[in-house]
Amino acid sequence: MDKDHRMDTNKILTPFFTLILALLSLLPLAVQAEHEVDWAKRLAAQLEAVDAVYPGELGVFVKDLESGETFSFRGDERWYLASGVKVPVAIAVMRAIERGALSLDSKVELLASDYVDGAGETNWHPPGTALSVRYLLDQMLIHSDNTASDMLIRVVGLDQVNTVAQELAPEGFGTITTLADVRRHAYSSFHEKAFQLSGEDFFILKKIRDEHERVEQLAHLLGVPVSDFPVQDLDTAFNAYYATDLNAARLSAYATLLEALVDGRALQPESTQYLLGVMQRVRTGTHRIKAGLPETVSFAHKTGTQRARACDFGVARTAPEEGAKRVLIAACSRGMLSLTRAERALRAVGEAVEASGVLQGSASELNEGERKAT
Repeated sequence: MDKDHRMDTNKILTPFFTLILALLSLLPLAVQAEHEVDWAKRLAAQLEAVDAVYPGELGVFVKDLESGETFSFRGDERWYLASGVKVPVAIAVMRAIERGALSLDSKVELLASDYVDGAGETNWHPPGTALSVRYLLDQMLIHSDNTASDMLIRVVGLDQVNTVAQELAPEGFGTITTLADVRRHAYSSFHEKAFQLSGEDFFILKKIRDEHERVEQLAHLLGVPVSDFPVQDLDTAFNAYYATDLNAARLSAYATLLEALVDGRALQPESTQYLLGVMQRVRTGTHRIKAGLPETVSFAHKTGTQRARACDFGVARTAPEEGAKRVLIAACSRGMLSLTRAERALRAVGEAVEASGVLQGSASELNEGERKAT
């Protein structure tokens, strides 16, 4: 799709999103008037409306932890998680701390081989710098720092990370790799020598905005002519990578893993509280699900972003005076290169969850509250 056509499409679809969000803002009134209507049915209708005007695809899984009721919109399909894999990494790190193998103040040396392009501050430090586990956890979760992630994976071992996923959500996760290997696997569609790419190579490729020039630079780094590449563009390469199911999971399985964390089955109470506290401070994805939820609702979450993929996974909590509801939300979008559009769709997911009434008390609780008020 050429640039002018994308711009025309944006002009056409933006009013649709605006209309959808405006309609969703009115739905809580209907929820209060008709408590007997099931929240999952309302959510299904709302998400179908959002999905109908979104050029890509949405997947959503929601679970009310108080009632046990669930909702799935393509939630049993496999979705690429991107940085969503960093939550299993964090759980593996906290388990190592519980065993006494690490502490939050333990120091990890930054190696030249650890560097991966992406957000966060870890890449600002020179090789040989000793960084605390506490710092690396913050960078990995709050800022989605890939270098910090791979340092922690190196410390606890990739097998332990995959053990966490398989134990807490059996058969729901594909194999989790390092963040550096994400890039190597994606570029390997061009040539198998991509597995030799270094962190410095990733930075060189990342800086090239023109995709045709990036492919040419990749050929230069690998020492092979572009004509030897079986694929010629990044879309084809990344779609082939996504089809491998590496770093992917069913959204229902990811919610199962989050539920184990929230309910204290993944970690001991102190570790659970600490990890959820860090996730509460996440700074990425401010325009995603969290933007669609009321300010009074807290959201401990982790985002994930890669080419034509955007996700948000977390637990929404209402204040005690509002019923102290806990609702798991796992949502991803795919097929849309525009991150702005993908985030707008995920914000609409948050709007839809709020409008469905799942964050409010049950029908009996609401009716009892009305009776007492009168």
